[in-house]
Amino acid sequence: MYVVIGKSRLFGAMMLGLLSTAAAAQGRTLGTEDYARAERFAMYNTAPLVDHAVQKVSWLDDGHFWYRDHDSNGDHFVQMDAASGKVTPLFDQVKLAAALGKVTGKPVDAKKLPITDYSVMPDGRINVAIREAHYLCNLQAAVTCVAGSGAKTDGKADHGHEPGVLSPDKKSEAFIRNWNLWLRDVATGKETQLTTDGVENFGYATDNAGWKHTDSAILEWSPDSKQIATFQQDQRKTGDMYMISTNVGHPKLEAWKYPLVGDKDVTMIERVIIDVPNHQVVRLKMPADQHRSTLCDDVSCGPDGGWDDVKWAPDGKTLAFVSTSRDHKHEWFRIADAASGAVRTVFEESVKTYYESGNDQVNWFYLPESHEAIWFSERTNWGQLYLYDLDSGKLKRAITTGEGNVTQVLKVDPKTRTLWFRGVGREPGVNPYYQQFYKVGLDGGKPTLLTPEPADHTVALSPDGRLFVDAYSTPTEPPVTVLRHAQDGQTVAQVAKADISRLVASGWIAPTPFTVKARDGKTELYGLMFKPTNFDASKKYPIVDYVYPGPQTGSVGSRSFMPSRVDHQGLAELGFIVVAIDGMGTPWRSKAFHDAYFGNIGDNTLPDQIAGLKELGKRYSWIDLDRVGMWGHSGGGNTTADAMFRYPDFFKVGWAESGNHDNRNYEDDWAEKWQGLLVTNKDGSSNYDDQANQRMAKNLKGHLMLTHGTMDDNVPTSSTLLVVDALIKANKDFDLLLIPNAHHGYGKASPYVTRRRWDYFVRNLAGDTPPQEYAMKVPKD
Repeated sequence: MYVVIGKSRLFGAMMLGLLSTAAAAQGRTLGTEDYARAERFAMYNTAPLVDHAVQKVSWLDDGHFWYRDHDSNGDHFVQMDAASGKVTPLFDQVKLAAALGKVTGKPVDAKKLPITDYSVMPDGRINVAIREAHYLCNLQAAVTCVAGSGAKTDGKADHGHEPGVLSPDKKSEAFIRNWNLWLRDVATGKETQLTTDGVENFGYATDNAGWKHTDSAILEWSPDSKQIATFQQDQRKTGDMYMISTNVGHPKLEAWKYPLVGDKDVTMIERVIIDVPNHQVVRLKMPADQHRSTLCDDVSCGPDGGWDDVKWAPDGKTLAFVSTSRDHKHEWFRIADAASGAVRTVFEESVKTYYESGNDQVNWFYLPESHEAIWFSERTNWGQLYLYDLDSGKLKRAITTGEGNVTQVLKVDPKTRTLWFRGVGREPGVNPYYQQFYKVGLDGGKPTLLTPEPADHTVALSPDGRLFVDAYSTPTEPPVTVLRHAQDGQTVAQVAKADISRLVASGWIAPTPFTVKARDGKTELYGLMFKPTNFDASKKYPIVDYVYPGPQTGSVGSRSFMPSRVDHQGLAELGFIVVAIDGMGTPWRSKAFHDAYFGNIGDNTLPDQIAGLKELGKRYSWIDLDRVGMWGHSGGGNTTADAMFRYPDFFKVGWAESGNHDNRNYEDDWAEKWQGLLVTNKDGSSNYDDQANQRMAKNLKGHLMLTHGTMDDNVPTSSTLLVVDALIKANKDFDLLLIPNAHHGYGKASPYVTRRRWDYFVRNLAGDTPPQEYAMKVPKD
C-alpha cells in the first residue's frame, strides 16, 4: 500500500514537473500594455517628438530658402534670408489652411499642413503640393486656392486636369491626353495639342516601366521653354499584366503593358524633339532605343520625375543623351541636332557586369561651350568623374581619383570650371556610408572637403552656387543644420539644431551601430542593432534579421538620423534583438563589393547575413543563435523565403512580404541588369533556375509566413503564389496572408500586417503568447 501510494505521489510529482517545464517552455503571455509600449516606437509616434530636425530645405532664389520647422506646437513653414539670417513665416498658415480646406472639402489643420512642395509662380501665386495634388493659391486675395495648375479662376475646384510638367519659365505645362502630348497655359488654362499621331500603346512621353505606370509625362524642357525632348514609347508588342479587384459583383480588370525577363519584344522608345511654338515634331535620326537608364530600371529615376539621361545645351540647339543596352553593359554618349534630328555618337563604354552612373542620381553632364562632357565611371573599382572631349571623343583627364565614390554631382560651373559633389568613403576613418560634400576643379587637383564633420550630410545648394544648406547627422545623433559658403565650407549661420529631449523622455533609445566580417572573413560590413529598452544582459534573446539584399539598395537605409526605422525598435521591445546588415552585393561601396553576386541573385547576400549573425552570436552571450528569424519586403521577401529554403537549419522563422520569388515573373529591366539576359539551354534549364524560390520550397522546416497584396502592380501576386503552389505540392505547412486590393505597399492594411508580424515572431520565435487582436492606433492624419 505504501509503495503504491509512493508511486502515485512520485507519478504526481513527475507530472507536476513536466507541466511546469511545459509552462516554462510556453514562455510569457504578453498583454496589450506590452504591445502598446512597442507601438510607442512607431514612426507616427516618435517623429512628432523630434523638434527642429530640419533636414530638407528648398531655395526660393539665390538669397532665400524655405523649410518646415517643428516643435511641440506643430509645424511652422518659414523662410530664411541668407544675408541677414532673419527667419520669417513663409505664409499665413491659418489662412492657407482655411483656403485649402475649402478647395479640398476636408478640414486642414494649420499646425499640420501636409505640404510637400512650394514654389512661387510668375504672377505671384504660390504652387502648393499636397502629396500628389497641386493647388494654386493667391496670397494677395486673402489666400484663396484652386485645385490644379491652370485651374479655373472663379475659385471653384477643377480636379479634371492631367498632371503636367512645368516649363522653366513656369508659364506652360506639358501633359498627356489620349496618347498625345498637350500644352496648358498656366495663367489661363488654355490647352493646345502638340502631337497628333500618338495611338494606344504608341504614345508620347508615356510613363510605363512595367512595375511603375502613371499618367505623368516624361520629358525635358529646353532652357528657353520653346522645345521639349521626349519620346514616342512603343509597347504595342509588349506583353500584358493583369490584376482583378476583390469586390461584390463583377471584378474590375486592371491591365497594362509589363515586359518580362526574356521576352522577345520589350518596350522601346523613339526619341523626338518638339518645337513648341510651331507644333512640329523632329524625330531623331536613329533606330529605336531600349527603354533603359544609366542608373535605375526606368527612364525616370528621381522622385520628381524628369528624363534623367537627357541634357539640353544652354542655347537649345543641341541635345545630349545616353543610350543603354538591354543588359546595361554598354553605354553610348550621343548628341543630337535639335533642328534636323541628326545624331552622332561621341564615345561609349562597355563593362563586364553592369554600368551605373552614380548613386541616386545620374552623374554625367553636357558642356557644349567648352566642347566637353563629364562622365561617371567605375572603371577603377570606384565611382569617379572623367572629362571627355566632344570633338574627338577622347578622354582628357580624370577629374577625381583615389578610393571612395562620387555619389551625386550637385552643380557644375563651366565658367569657373568647378563642380560640387557628394561622396562616400573618401576620408580615412569615417564611416564609408556617410556622405560628405566636396568641390573640385575640372582641370584636376585634390577635391576640397566642405563638410568636415564625420556624419551623413544632406546638402541643398543655392541656385547661384554661392551657398549651401548642410544638415548633418548620424543614426544616433540628431541633425544640425547650418548655412555654409560653397567655396570653403565656412559656416555663415546656424539654421536649426534638433532637440530630441521629448523623444528621449518617452523612453526612446538610439540603435547601436556595429561592424562584422563578410563571408570572406575580411570585408567589413556595417549594420544597426536594436535592443529592448529594458534590455537584460543575463537573458538570451532571439534575433530577427531585417533584410533587403539589394542590389539597388541595402538593409540599413539612410545613415542620417531617423527616430524610427521600419518597426525595428517596436519589435525589439517585444523581446528580440533586431539587426539590419548591409551585405555584399549592395551599393555605396566599391564596384567589386557591389558586384559580389552579379549573375547569381539567388545568393541574396545570405552568406553575409549568416556570417554576420554568427559573429554577433559569438560576441554577445545574450544572442540566441538557436532562435534566428528573418523578415523583409519585396526583395527582402524574396530573400526571407530563400533563407528558409536554402538554410532551413539556421533560420527558424521567416516573414516574407510581397517577394519577387522568381524574377522571370518580374519586369524585364531589373533582373536583366543584375542577373543578365535569360539564357535557356537545350535541356530546358536556364541561368535563372537557381534564383527561383519555388524550386527549393520542399526544403522548408521552420515557420514561414507569405504575404502579398492582391493588386500588386509592382511585384505581381503570382510570384508568391508560385511558392504557395510548390509548398502545397511538397506537403509543407506554411502560413499565407493575402491583402485584398492592396498594392505593393499595404496602405491602410499596414498596421494590421505589422501587428500580425509581431504576433508571428512572438509566438513562433520567442515562444511567447501575444495579446488577442491588438489594434494599432495610427493617427488619422
